Amino acid sequence: MIARGTFGIVDAAIAERIAAIAGADNCSRARAERELHSVDQSMHPPSLPDIVVWARSAAQVSEIMRLANANRIPVTAWGVGTSIEGNPIPLHGGILLSFERMNEIVAIHDEDFQVTVQPGIGYKDLNETLARYGLFFPPDPGANATIGGMIANNAAGIRTVKYGATRDNVLALQIVLADGRIIRTGSRSVKQSSGYDLAHLITGSEGTLALVTEATLKLAPITQHNIAVQAVFDQVADAVDAVVAVRGSGLDPVALEFIDSHMAAMMNSSPNVSLAESPQLFMEFHAAHAETLERTMAFIREICQDLGATQVLATADNKERLALWYARHHVFESFQRLHPGQRAYLNDVAVPISAYPDLIACIDELRIESGLPAYLLGHAGDGNIHIIFPFDDEAEYRIVDAMNARVVEKAIELGGTATGEHGVGMGKVDFMAAEHGEALELMRQIKDVFDPRGILNPGKIFGA
Repeated sequence: MIARGTFGIVDAAIAERIAAIAGADNCSRARAERELHSVDQSMHPPSLPDIVVWARSAAQVSEIMRLANANRIPVTAWGVGTSIEGNPIPLHGGILLSFERMNEIVAIHDEDFQVTVQPGIGYKDLNETLARYGLFFPPDPGANATIGGMIANNAAGIRTVKYGATRDNVLALQIVLADGRIIRTGSRSVKQSSGYDLAHLITGSEGTLALVTEATLKLAPITQHNIAVQAVFDQVADAVDAVVAVRGSGLDPVALEFIDSHMAAMMNSSPNVSLAESPQLFMEFHAAHAETLERTMAFIREICQDLGATQVLATADNKERLALWYARHHVFESFQRLHPGQRAYLNDVAVPISAYPDLIACIDELRIESGLPAYLLGHAGDGNIHIIFPFDDEAEYRIVDAMNARVVEKAIELGGTATGEHGVGMGKVDFMAAEHGEALELMRQIKDVFDPRGILNPGKIFGA
């Protein structure tokens, strides 16, 4: 392993050299810009970079990395700051390398159901263009995260149950290594069995191994017939049992989301939202033919009613379907309306589907024990759950932090993971050893091969 000594800083001379590479208009040492890029949407404290640099090309990224590596200056990649585990916070200062201006679609290979993009393009912006070709990029993190950020975190979302996470939809990457070398990994062939799978190693590495400057992604066709289903239950256990039953039915849901009664009540604070304040499932199914959806709906209704559903509502109306998912995607706005002035501690764990009931039961016990509110929602179809804990002060923070730790420990005990989609960042560092054991040391060794001087996003995944 490398010795982790003191990092270099961006002084006036280094700043001039960066400006010569990137252009003066693409660099800033202004405090306002540094503060803007010092924190993401998490509760983790900010950390100022020495300089913010907006890259314009892979060649510029390469030159900046050569300079940073030679002077052992930390480099932290930035997409748009929508992450919520402190993943892009520049803990050791240095260069904050933003990809916001590398936001072009390089090529649309519509006959191959593929697209090649620069990392700074937003997920929603990309899909708006792809819709003209009848295609879309399936992973849906909710926010308009950049593709580079989604690759860095292996972002997932509501459609993961059918289409997989970002990693499952990456074919090839152009990356820049810590020493400035530009290499390509993977290929545009859907089937690949040649050498080590470096593209998928980079995906989810949170900018600690290399910087992505171009990505080729798999796409899916937009289906003509879609239906959204809302199933309401009296008991959490019945709703969770329905998740397992639907997954085992062979019906292939595109989305299968769980919310508890507390979350439903909070979502009702949003305009034009009126949910039963009970545990419930949101589901979505796609098909090429309306008749297929009709049969699917009949089967889903039977499954849910057999397991105690008090209501099973379905709609094929696109406006109604989007309204349902709008409420789901805007829970943070609902939180702010219901808890003005309070902060949110967001948990993210995942377990095998069969262990989902045990995980939810554990969370309910902790909520009763603490006496503090906690709102549950999650991508139940793939065993992922999120808990939003409101807190006011340091004393309450310590309580919810301890609750979070116990939920993470329970998830790992059940054969799951400390993070299903948000990444390790700063918040899950302390659980890596418990989850990975001796494999964590192998990860450190891989990090040292890619980044011998330890300059890429230091402090993340492995901690100090």
